[in-house]
Amino acid sequence: MNAIDLLTAEDKKVIDHWLTKFPEDRKQSAVLAALTRVQETNGGWLTAELMDAVADYLQIPKINVYEVATFYSLFYLEPVGKYKIEVCTNISCMLCDSDAIVERLQKRLGIKLGETTPDGKVTIKEVECIAACTAAPAIIVNGIYHEHLTPEKVDKVLDNLR
Repeated sequence: MNAIDLLTAEDKKVIDHWLTKFPEDRKQSAVLAALTRVQETNGGWLTAELMDAVADYLQIPKINVYEVATFYSLFYLEPVGKYKIEVCTNISCMLCDSDAIVERLQKRLGIKLGETTPDGKVTIKEVECIAACTAAPAIIVNGIYHEHLTPEKVDKVLDNLR
């Protein structure tokens, strides 16, 4: 089977849309959008085979795709929970006690950073920066920002996960 066959027709349509945004000789510019799409349609994570399919579809070296997928924290290379919680621990969040946020998440969920709950529901991941410095400490849950957090506010966020 050809690696490209792993991409759905809709995946290809989305990637093709992004390819129109860049010069013909700059197909690598669509890697971020392509990986984002493929990750979304694969339950929130990327397999090596899917990354290879993106490289083949874009006709670029596989290493170029792997570099992007391993550099950006928005990509997951292992299965993840239904809810992905990204915890910022960079300087602004750290100075506003992101350690207490991490501690509360780990205690409530019974897992450490980088792990998924046994029921497969929640994954927590430490990230370098989520660009919410003025609202620190902050987390992102499936793309939605939660800012000015306290341990009590973390409890409310977790209680609302269904």
